[in-house]
Amino acid sequence: DANDLKELASQFKAEYKSKLGVDFPTDPKEQLMGAIKAVFRSWDNPRANVYRKMNEIPYEWGTAVNVQQMAFGNSGDRSGTGVAFTRDPATGEKKLMGEYLINAQGEDVVAGVRTPSPISHLQEQMPEVYDEFVAIANRLEHYFKDMQDMEFTIEDGKLYMLQTRNGKRTAQAALQIACDLVDEGMISEREAVLRVEPKQLDTLLHPQFDAEALKRADAIGKGLAASPGSACGQVVFSAEEAEEAVMPKVVLVRLETSPEDIVGMQVSQGILTVRGGMTSHAAVVARGMGTCCVSGCGDIKMDEENKKFELAGKTYHEGDFISLDGSTGNIYDGIIPTVDATIGGEFGRVMAWADKYRRLGVRTNADNPHDTEQAVKFGAEGIGLCRTEHMFFLPDRIPAIREMICSDTVEQREKALAKLEPMQQGDFEAMYIALEGRPMTVRFLDPPLHEFVPTDEADIAHLARDMGKSVEEIKNIIASLHEFNPMMGHRGCR
Repeated sequence: DANDLKELASQFKAEYKSKLGVDFPTDPKEQLMGAIKAVFRSWDNPRANVYRKMNEIPYEWGTAVNVQQMAFGNSGDRSGTGVAFTRDPATGEKKLMGEYLINAQGEDVVAGVRTPSPISHLQEQMPEVYDEFVAIANRLEHYFKDMQDMEFTIEDGKLYMLQTRNGKRTAQAALQIACDLVDEGMISEREAVLRVEPKQLDTLLHPQFDAEALKRADAIGKGLAASPGSACGQVVFSAEEAEEAVMPKVVLVRLETSPEDIVGMQVSQGILTVRGGMTSHAAVVARGMGTCCVSGCGDIKMDEENKKFELAGKTYHEGDFISLDGSTGNIYDGIIPTVDATIGGEFGRVMAWADKYRRLGVRTNADNPHDTEQAVKFGAEGIGLCRTEHMFFLPDRIPAIREMICSDTVEQREKALAKLEPMQQGDFEAMYIALEGRPMTVRFLDPPLHEFVPTDEADIAHLARDMGKSVEEIKNIIASLHEFNPMMGHRGCR
């Protein structure tokens, strides 16, 4: 109540004086100048710097301060405050949506201390205010030619518009809104293409969480958004378990992945690692496979030996369900249904417009026949980079490449390469057939070779047996590769 606010103000004034040694100013002009300066200073706070970096906003632009009259939404039952969108930011549907509170200020809506009412209910409580708001919302959208995110306050039956801006939206909504605005004659096809963020489109090429189900879910942890898409499945802790799992959908959870995990990664819906960054093995391989991956979630307390991990105070065992969002890095408890990606409808229209106006050719990265076929289906005009070393990670090929790496003589090396040659030739032939005359740029074997060598003791022992060497000899070769390659740099020993 009012007495609580008086006490709070008194405490703030005391805090101000203890820090600055002077009383809080009582002159309104002095207070206003202090508030303006505070907004200008906010341009340099850590959160603002991070936000600018994420959204590629130049530091030199600076910020502006907008001074406006105070409107009191908490002055009775004919007053209120709310937030609204001219279109649905989740689906793009053309309908006014938002929420408001009667007898409240703006902070009450966003703080979640009270449950707001849908904006449509305002029509019943204050029909004249609602009609005015709808007219202004339409006017703003036509002026800015985009979906608007608006904040408003009502004081004693009088409507005040506090701010408007182009609204944030999901990838699906961005496509829907862009197409609708073209159909409504507000923007051109070329403008519509520029309205859709390229990063958003990437998420639509992978399975996505059902939008309604996601609204009801709370993230239990966050890692790096290493490979886009969404995944839901039962936890497994090794590639072998993933490969042999009777469970229909699995999520592979590892401290970090290695080349031995390739097959397990292939059959998993998603991959979650405790360690590693955006260029880690898990991240790079998952992106190449088009598999959802969240890497580097350091909050996970892993216990691989007992097949369990702890996150957000809960222990997860093999078979428990988790869900991953590789586009945001969020990790969720339990099942969130996913929907498969399709190129059609609004996506197809926007892509057709992009083809119509573009001047740049687009090729893909592909290292096997399946990825090549998929790329051609998605409209790629060729392969810009075929990394030949990626052809050898499959379980029927990696033993031969390891033999080649660990060979002592030219004869042994040639014998190992002879095993790989027909496999690689078969891949290239199938890829050229799939390309139907489109070009392909091939990069020859690109070390570091330590990416191919085993890390698991059993695999090291198996390689030693196959080559007639001791385990110690194989370990020495592996150690020398790990020492040599970083020293030479990633491309240094080609």
